[in-house]
Amino acid sequence: MILKAKHSSFMTRLPQKMTLGFILIISIGTILLALPIATKGATPTPFIDVLFTATSATCITGLTVVNTAANWSIFGQVVILAMSEIGALGYMTFAVLLFNIIRRNLDLSTQIMVKESLNLENLSDVKSVTRYVIQLSALFQLSGAFLFAFDFIPRYGFGRGIYISIFHSVMSFCNAGFDVFGDSLMGFRNDPYVLIITVILIVAGGLGFLVWRDLLLYPYRKHLSLNSKLTLTTTLSLFIVAFVLLFLTERNLRILSGDTSFFTRLVNTLFLSVTPRTAGLITLPTDALHPGSIFLIIMLMFVGGTPGSTAGGIKTTTFGLLMLQSIAQLKGKKDVTFCKRRFSQANINRALLLIFLASMVIVTATLILTQTETIPKDFGLEYVLFEVLSAFGTVGLSLGLTPHLSVLGKLIIMFLMFIGRVGIFTSMYALLNRKTKLDLVRYPEENILIG
Repeated sequence: MILKAKHSSFMTRLPQKMTLGFILIISIGTILLALPIATKGATPTPFIDVLFTATSATCITGLTVVNTAANWSIFGQVVILAMSEIGALGYMTFAVLLFNIIRRNLDLSTQIMVKESLNLENLSDVKSVTRYVIQLSALFQLSGAFLFAFDFIPRYGFGRGIYISIFHSVMSFCNAGFDVFGDSLMGFRNDPYVLIITVILIVAGGLGFLVWRDLLLYPYRKHLSLNSKLTLTTTLSLFIVAFVLLFLTERNLRILSGDTSFFTRLVNTLFLSVTPRTAGLITLPTDALHPGSIFLIIMLMFVGGTPGSTAGGIKTTTFGLLMLQSIAQLKGKKDVTFCKRRFSQANINRALLLIFLASMVIVTATLILTQTETIPKDFGLEYVLFEVLSAFGTVGLSLGLTPHLSVLGKLIIMFLMFIGRVGIFTSMYALLNRKTKLDLVRYPEENILIG
């Protein structure tokens, strides 16, 4: 009974512990980036900008108020790289790695925190999945760096080329959006080789570690979990729809020069359809896109990637489940089914709650920023809404607002990046100190008019 009470008490405090863990990483990053060695030149970076950068890196967003290549030294860029890696894989993953290095067993509380941070179902999976996450991440990132080196070393020399290859591979896989070129990937829009490798890394990071485990074990198990099936179906559908619609709205990227090949245009369109799913790297100026493309990108940023991945947003599984729920309701079906499996009502209710909470956060933040920030004459509400969704979805794309944010605006964007990475449920539970309560009274049921 005592052990059960202690376990229940720990689970109640778990959101606070996980939230404080991310705050600790951001604090350490802020201290390191505030050091004189982290900044180029003699002029120190303002504290609010340092804090903003540390938050953006830890929350793997990529929104910046200062140019990464121009403002931060190699030391500062490496700090940003390390924070992005920790933020992408989860600080608890590195805690388990440290325990393994010093050959210490994980206590129960640490195992529970790892289980929750990686969205695992069983405690018995903690060690094996953590080891798998680290190995798979290292494989993708090292492979990406190796392939990038064939392009970057001839461009920048051996030492600089290796550094850029590693940096860009990590940022692509982690969906972080930082770059050391100064203009993201706009200088590589005519280099399909770099763009295709980047797309592969972005998709690999945004697909989710548990989905990858299912795919790699499929030849032996001959079975995919329902979560993996829904994730793959929703992800593939979003890619196809986004690619086709962006191809149409951008008229096959008419903003590119006339001598750009058809294949290069297709690769850039593919890149544009992938990067809003929380990657944040761009090959084209976002503010030059067609309004229809901007609206589509906003919707893609809201959906985001997969639970347990390096991506943000409401997640593909949430979007897919609500789509299936809507179809079932329109057909008059009581149960929501997919691949001969039925979703629980608790699952559906959680998805609906997530959508509602996310919408309220986005609406509130947008309303505040319309009062605190200056909107250029050529733009309307989309100028602010785009930035809000980019921060909440930990994407990193911008129409140009971020470098001109007021202090209050920076704080709001930082808050959005934080809850976008930590998770809106974890953030809310930590803030409200949520406890499960048993209702002793159940009132009579009654219906109201809907629609």
